[in-house]
Amino acid sequence: MGGTFAGDTIAALATPPGRGAVGIVRVSGPAVPAIARALLGGLPGPREARYCSFRDQQGQAIDRGLALYFPAPHSFTGEAVLELQGHGGAVVMDLLLHRVLALGARAARPGEFSQRAFLNDKLDLVQAEAVADLIDSHTARAARSAMRALQGDFSHQIHALVEGLIELRSFVEAALDFPEEEIDFLADEALSLRLDTLGGRLETILATARQGSLLREGMTLVIAGPPNVGKSTLLNRLAGHEAAIVSPIPGTTRDVVHREIQLDGMPVRVIDTAGLRDSEDPVEREGVRRARREIEAADLVLLLSDASLGPGGSQCTLPSGLPQGVAMLRVWNKIDLAGLAAGEREGVLHISATTGAGLEALRRHLKARMGYEDGCEGVYMARHRHLEALHRAREALARARIRLREERAAELLAEELRQAQHALGEITGAVTSEDLLGRIFSSFCIGK
Repeated sequence: MGGTFAGDTIAALATPPGRGAVGIVRVSGPAVPAIARALLGGLPGPREARYCSFRDQQGQAIDRGLALYFPAPHSFTGEAVLELQGHGGAVVMDLLLHRVLALGARAARPGEFSQRAFLNDKLDLVQAEAVADLIDSHTARAARSAMRALQGDFSHQIHALVEGLIELRSFVEAALDFPEEEIDFLADEALSLRLDTLGGRLETILATARQGSLLREGMTLVIAGPPNVGKSTLLNRLAGHEAAIVSPIPGTTRDVVHREIQLDGMPVRVIDTAGLRDSEDPVEREGVRRARREIEAADLVLLLSDASLGPGGSQCTLPSGLPQGVAMLRVWNKIDLAGLAAGEREGVLHISATTGAGLEALRRHLKARMGYEDGCEGVYMARHRHLEALHRAREALARARIRLREERAAELLAEELRQAQHALGEITGAVTSEDLLGRIFSSFCIGK
């Protein structure tokens, strides 16, 4: 997979567009030394910050700043890299970038610097993705988890598991060369124990990866129910500020309202929706239609009812036409008006969004529903594709146990081990495709 690009040189802004104290143009590729000489009047020493003028075609100074040169292969991308740190004005950066492009570079595509680092064996695929996750982190815990992945913690665990699979495959496939010993070989309890050990290690990695995925993806929580049950008040309580209009008039919320919150480091996208009821008002009907659409896509729906109406109240019954298969949590709100105690009884949470009673229990319940654990050490950032690959590896190992213990089929056992190894290889990029790389790196920032 490795090997330095023999082709073009790329350039891009490595800092956000707009006005700032410092702006950085990053250049990578074989033309970097020539570009540096034309732009700076000479090539800076390796990894030395040189203060100099950045000059245009006529030799006039565009700006003055720091130039850093990283010769191949000792750079982020594995290629010759030049970083130009100047004043962060939009016009200055635009002039500097256009000068670099005129000297033979081309504009980089999103994520192309990280992609070249991956293709030149500077990073594996997990670490490359962690670069983007670190930039996009919304919580301190997510940033720490992304950094652990970038440092290789996740990759090391995957590599160790793959090594175990390779050793077991080698053992199985070597035994296939001696068919007269195959029956004794398959009956060896040590083989079964090694298979179980690999399965246990995979389960541990999968559990940690789930936590990392929650840190990255979070959950989508929809607050739904009839009009005037306190949905907007609950949203405001969870968000910690007045995110939605609260009114005693039923039907105040006509559209969906989105807010991002945190539950002990886990990002949660909370969505307040229009009250679920039949209406002749076309605007309110559209609001109800949008509410149902959000419900269908939710990880969890908080279905609110008004506890002050009593168990027989119409708002304490399930609304008709709710989508099938959507995870729901029944919540009775306004217990302060009903004289009820907070807590969970018969599968229903009792809260008061107005006073805050029961909200801590609600937060705990939400984390438990998502399988999120407080203070889980060693969590590394994981993506949905990582979980898919780990699940496929787990399924392959489960089939391998059947091949060994029930069918006594050594060739099929070897194939299942190969399938598990292939699935794990997709995580780090040992097994990959151009389509997968295109999807992953196209989501990165330009200049990263």
